Amino acid sequence: MALTTLAIHDLTVAVLGCVCVALDRTAEHLVGQPGCPACRACVVPGQPAWDSCDDPCGEEASGGQLTVSVARIYPSSEADFPAESRVVQGVRGCTPPPITALELVVTLLRCAPTITEDGCPPSCTDLATTAQTLHVDMATVYSALQCCLPGTEQRRRGRRFVMGQQKVIGPEGGCVGIEQRVTVALPGCARCPDTEESL
Repeated sequence: MALTTLAIHDLTVAVLGCVCVALDRTAEHLVGQPGCPACRACVVPGQPAWDSCDDPCGEEASGGQLTVSVARIYPSSEADFPAESRVVQGVRGCTPPPITALELVVTLLRCAPTITEDGCPPSCTDLATTAQTLHVDMATVYSALQCCLPGTEQRRRGRRFVMGQQKVIGPEGGCVGIEQRVTVALPGCARCPDTEESL
């Protein structure tokens, strides 16, 4: 069986929504913690550009930039997921792998303190505040994926996934943030096109 046409995109949208809700819930319970970026939360093609980590919507909105993107897809198998399958394809018509592995990248950027107009470095207080925001974001994004990814698959057992590396990115250009990778199993569930139709 093949992937459905919107299998990849629908999952990226679901992951974006899940992380966004988790960030907002955390902000409700932790004073001073920003929630989901109000103006810059989107699914993007390829690596995200660092367009904005400030608050383009005004003081009432949560600043930052949250993106979900696809790093790669590759064939895998039920027994060896998330390892890449080396099974030769095309031997018997349409024989896609039983599982397609999809590596997603969740990127969250926030403002970082920079050198003042007088040329002084950021204060330790400002750095500590930014570090706390970053650390809370790290835990929130990680936990959000752990909790909601199983429910994005309608099968009884839920969706299979493997959490990848989370790393701090920046500070650069006044932004600092995190990049979280996760590899998700996409089972094939669509019919392959007829040979005559595909010619």
